[in-house]
Amino acid sequence: MTIEDDLSRIAEQEKVLSFDAFDLTTAWQLGKLLQELATERGLGIAIDVTLHSMPVFYAALPGVTPDNVNWVRRKRNMVLRYFRSSYASGLKLQKDGKTVEDNGLSGADYAPHGGSFPINVKGTGCIGAVTVSGLPQRDDHNLAVEALALMLAKDLDTLRLAAPL
Repeated sequence: MTIEDDLSRIAEQEKVLSFDAFDLTTAWQLGKLLQELATERGLGIAIDVTLHSMPVFYAALPGVTPDNVNWVRRKRNMVLRYFRSSYASGLKLQKDGKTVEDNGLSGADYAPHGGSFPINVKGTGCIGAVTVSGLPQRDDHNLAVEALALMLAKDLDTLRLAAPL
């Protein structure tokens, strides 16, 4: 698997994992689903669902540190800036040999690491972000994708990023 393979798969995820409608109730359901998945698996993660720059759901599970709060904010900022997953943004920067600073952004405010995924609505585009922090970045990304796939009844096996070689 290559960076190009991952970028292609993530582009497919961003296309397929799009809602017909999304409101505050849906945001809460998404956050709660992530909380339940993480609790069942004993994962120490922070979970954030933000719509239109408005926080709707936040949970910090046992094992989270204050650093995770900052990681959530910085990853979410990547999604809200570029309307694509923070992992895709990071992989693209890596592929191009660039940093967020090369794009005029501050590393203190933007983290091009996996875990934040755009909340897309068909016919509208990105209206917010769902963010996970606390696992290795690929696992953060995959967990967010898993929750979205479950909510949208999409086949996770065809969407999940392959395990690294």
